[in-house]
Amino acid sequence: MYFMRRALHLAHEALGNTNPNPAVGAVVVQGKNIVGEGFTQPPGQDHAEVVALRQAGPLAHGATLYVTLEPCVHQGRTPPCTQAIIQAGIREVHYSVKDPNPIVNGLGEQQLKEAGLRIIVGEEADASQKLNEAYNKFITTGLPFVTAKFATSLDGKIATNTGDSKWITSRLARREAHRIRAMSDAVIVGIATVLTDDPQLTARDEADQPLEQQPLRVVIDSQGRIPPGARLLQEPGKTLIATAIVNEGESKAISGPRIETISIPDRSGTVDLKALLASLGQAGITNVMVEGGSAILGSLFDEHLVDKVIAFIAPVIIGGQQAKTSVSGLGAKTMEHALRLRNVSIQEIGPDIMVIGYPKPNSDQSE
Repeated sequence: MYFMRRALHLAHEALGNTNPNPAVGAVVVQGKNIVGEGFTQPPGQDHAEVVALRQAGPLAHGATLYVTLEPCVHQGRTPPCTQAIIQAGIREVHYSVKDPNPIVNGLGEQQLKEAGLRIIVGEEADASQKLNEAYNKFITTGLPFVTAKFATSLDGKIATNTGDSKWITSRLARREAHRIRAMSDAVIVGIATVLTDDPQLTARDEADQPLEQQPLRVVIDSQGRIPPGARLLQEPGKTLIATAIVNEGESKAISGPRIETISIPDRSGTVDLKALLASLGQAGITNVMVEGGSAILGSLFDEHLVDKVIAFIAPVIIGGQQAKTSVSGLGAKTMEHALRLRNVSIQEIGPDIMVIGYPKPNSDQSE
């Protein structure tokens, strides 16, 4: 199990830099020694197996390969990994889970077996599935994996009744939020968040400097109210503004080399969230993090569009009947219909706690 765990550790290094490809880690073992290792490089560059095999060199002959995902068998922007494995003289391959991609699923294993390699499947399977949860959804549905993230007080507030929200959580929690944001293809907020908080929506390092690679910033702005001076429009990276404006004459669209505006109205005159997610999927966006505000989060929960929840909860009481809560929308009519989470994990981050969970399917809500 040690070698597969090492491969998993390497795969985590690739998260956020490989999309739309999965994040994969690989380790080449000769005897009891690691002689080569690697993880997936950015799109168009080497896959994890090739990086590890190149590092191993001649020592790969007769060695065992541990890899977190079934090796690819198709020619894409790079040659098939199965070919590189066979040519390197690998004797045995341990892979954690099958690739759900229909053009790979099971065929990589088949080709390796036909070449005489011994195949072992299933080590650290749960961890490998979770590692590529966004890729797994995207490759089977064409839709991005949606994470709802918010920071709240102990009594569920995201701001005081005057709108002050800086800061509810600690610097450590905000740093973790930036780390998670950096692994997302896109970050979504509503126009109310832009007008109230004027966020930068950048992924930043521990020195509070913008990272070289930034997620796409998406603003849901049904009526085109975003001001030209909004800080997120001045930051590095690209911004997509989703509106519900049909008549171009009514639009006050902001233009720029890094700004795109699309109109995706629903019947009520607001942005069609399902259509927006489909559009992002068509653009190769595999995972999005929705950071608010409460109306956008509420709509996503109401429409059952959320795949994962990350909540930062601070040990502070804000109070106030008019103070906003983290999620609004229509909500549940009864506790029987309240959204419940499964596979919940809780982690202390400084004085705050981070709760991560996955919404139960509709049929399981009352269990």
